[in-house]
Amino acid sequence: MAHTLHALAGSSRSGPRPEPSASNLDSDAVAQTRIELAACFQAAARHGFDEGICNHFSAMLPGRDDLFLVNPYGYAFSEITAERLLICDLDGHVLAGQGQPEATAFFIHARLHRARPALRAAFHTHMPHATALSMLEGAPLLWAGQTALKFYGRIAVDEDYNGLALDAAEGDRIAAALGTADVLFLKNHGVMVTGPDIAQAWDDLYYLERAAQVQLKAMASGRALKPVAPDVAQRTCEQMRAGDAQSARAHLDSLLRTLRGPSQPLAQ
Repeated sequence: MAHTLHALAGSSRSGPRPEPSASNLDSDAVAQTRIELAACFQAAARHGFDEGICNHFSAMLPGRDDLFLVNPYGYAFSEITAERLLICDLDGHVLAGQGQPEATAFFIHARLHRARPALRAAFHTHMPHATALSMLEGAPLLWAGQTALKFYGRIAVDEDYNGLALDAAEGDRIAAALGTADVLFLKNHGVMVTGPDIAQAWDDLYYLERAAQVQLKAMASGRALKPVAPDVAQRTCEQMRAGDAQSARAHLDSLLRTLRGPSQPLAQ
């Protein structure tokens, strides 16, 4: 299902590889970003959000709008460590790391980050419960559970599945479908969760899958769902969002404590 980037015709990766001398790719801030992103990969694997060697997370380098971290092709989420992550530019050149990004990873993430540079992290998964909702007619997430209300007014839906994202045009189409939303349900495909930092993107990814899981359980009962009134849903979302940055940071810090053992697997 995955595709290597270097084998594609029409790639934007023309011309010589640029020299990274103008940027510090080994700063403490970059090292911390690597550790945090690697933690998200490993936690996603533990929660069953991964799918083979497919799916991809990216994060912009601190202080840069033209360079991003992404997982290399051929590795499961559970294998991703801080050092294994690649640094790429928006034209597909790998400036640091071994290997290449998977083709759809590059075309989705590079075009999304180019279109919305304020989104510092973008996580694409086929996690089972949210993906199951993407396969249903109509609105994927219903406003019937408190966890779902975290996303009230923040979701866009791409109704037009168009095959694999193997060129810049499809990446641009997906970025346009996201619009100004934070979360994109890609019908017949999966989800894209974005955020102003890694912590908030992870927090949303985790709680989106939990909301989808409990919705499907409720739907499986065969009984009608009891929706929350729109005004209450809006107010509840605002209450949640007021503390989201702090809560998300604490959530990510808990991941780092959980995953960091005597061998420090995140840094190997």
